[in-house]
Amino acid sequence: MLDYDKEAGDYDALRGGEPRAEAAARAVLGLVPEGARRLLDIGCGTGIVTRRLAAARPGTRVTGVDLTYAMASRAAARLPGSVVIGDGRRLPFRDGEFDAVTSVWLLHLLGGPEDVRAVVGECARVLRPGGVYVTTVDKAASHNVGSDIDAVLAARPRAPAMDPAGAVEKYAVEHGLRPAGQARFPGRGQGRSPRRTVADLRRGWFVTLPPGDPLADNFALRLAALPDQEVPRPDPEFTLRAFRKDVGTP
Repeated sequence: MLDYDKEAGDYDALRGGEPRAEAAARAVLGLVPEGARRLLDIGCGTGIVTRRLAAARPGTRVTGVDLTYAMASRAAARLPGSVVIGDGRRLPFRDGEFDAVTSVWLLHLLGGPEDVRAVVGECARVLRPGGVYVTTVDKAASHNVGSDIDAVLAARPRAPAMDPAGAVEKYAVEHGLRPAGQARFPGRGQGRSPRRTVADLRRGWFVTLPPGDPLADNFALRLAALPDQEVPRPDPEFTLRAFRKDVGTP
């Protein structure tokens, strides 16, 4: 698992920067009702997407929350007075406080299904009846674009996915949230080159291939043998799902 306190400084540059954030924010807002007056962005990270949500909806009060101090500090610089440090499994907000809740690139990072269920439950709790929750799902699968890099990495050991769409929908329904739409958007600037993928291996991006492990070194050698070492392969396509809280749910 990456250390996001250490990652914070380079996080945006390594993940598509403003173009990716713009694509994410536009897709998210396409699923958030225009009438939403209070929006909570859980796992807001550096605030690069959260800031765009706020800028696009000046009539909406946007709050960001993140568990990592270094990430939240960067978000607070972008959204002064609107970012708090908090755990998505135990949100520091009242029941029904928000018209919309978002979590972009969060659920896949959680430690197990019970953590995912807890986060979805908290999102439901802080939503008002009729409010909407929007989240990314199937994050790892989004990065498989059918490239030669993917072919090399196909044999690597894989950790169980924490955010499969079916499981997230199941947890949502358990907490009174019903499917309300979906969207896809490109991870602009995230198409990996072989050289970048080797660098990701070396810094622990792939959790089942820790740096220094002989298996990781073997995959690095195979990636280094691919052609066009500096040429990015296609960008990933991320998936969003929206859920609406039942009006009769407390």
